Amino acid sequence: MSDGIRRLPALNALRAFEVAARHLNFRLAAEELGVTQGAVAQHVRALEAQLGLQLFDRNPRSLTLTPAGRGYVSHIRRAFEIISDATARLRPEPRHLTISVTPTFATRWLLPRLPGFTEAHPDIDLRIHASERVSNFQSDGVDLAVRLGRAPFGPGLVADLLFDQVIVAVASPLLVDKLGPPDRPETLQTYALLHDAHDIWPAFLERAFPTGAPPAPKNIRFNQTSLAIEAAIAGQGLALASQIFVAEDLASGRLVQPLPQALRTEAAFYLVFPRKPRHPDAVQQVRDWLIAQKD
Repeated sequence: MSDGIRRLPALNALRAFEVAARHLNFRLAAEELGVTQGAVAQHVRALEAQLGLQLFDRNPRSLTLTPAGRGYVSHIRRAFEIISDATARLRPEPRHLTISVTPTFATRWLLPRLPGFTEAHPDIDLRIHASERVSNFQSDGVDLAVRLGRAPFGPGLVADLLFDQVIVAVASPLLVDKLGPPDRPETLQTYALLHDAHDIWPAFLERAFPTGAPPAPKNIRFNQTSLAIEAAIAGQGLALASQIFVAEDLASGRLVQPLPQALRTEAAFYLVFPRKPRHPDAVQQVRDWLIAQKD
């Protein structure tokens, strides 16, 4: 062991000094360190004795750093930061990032792709907040959000277009075989229309039947699009959904598109995040990964 290392003060004494200097209070320093107030005071006295310098002026109700203490603590903090950075590089901890999405976007698009994200970014602990409510980036601790709307979303936010919203009608192929394609008003009336909270059926029917469509004899309503899609897969009726949510079901044959019309809405899916995010590097990596999934 070199002479320089032998002359180093005890690490516990240096830590007690740094925390006490930050709080200017031995009691608060003790609470942070999980030791007694007397132990903190003893560590500081031992450090002052070893240095041959007074680091604090002890006032009746507070502490004040001496000029020597102010100079010393700045170097000690820098040394602790170096140790912390070195430890993080040696054994990096996962970075926590919260993304807010609707339940339908989570189940129908994001969750099937998460294994690829985890493989590409094992150091990012991605937390999914699925809710129909629009989350607040500050109060809800959200780092990114996928929102259906029209840009811009606010002066302090970045909005990247993920997908245009293109609505199509889908149904179980078994149901279409049984009832026939709903491309004529009389056939359409044999189908139950599966609604979600967006209530797009009136606009879609106007597009599909410009001369007028008869009212549906049966309507089933859900509060989430994903439930309407599942009901369509189960053969319960005709549902409307964004193409991105049913692309895999159409490709696999679980669903078919019995009407050729598609309705492009003014709203689109955007990836939104603050211009000054809490974790800029991790946010950028998640943003790049999400954008790459469009292809």
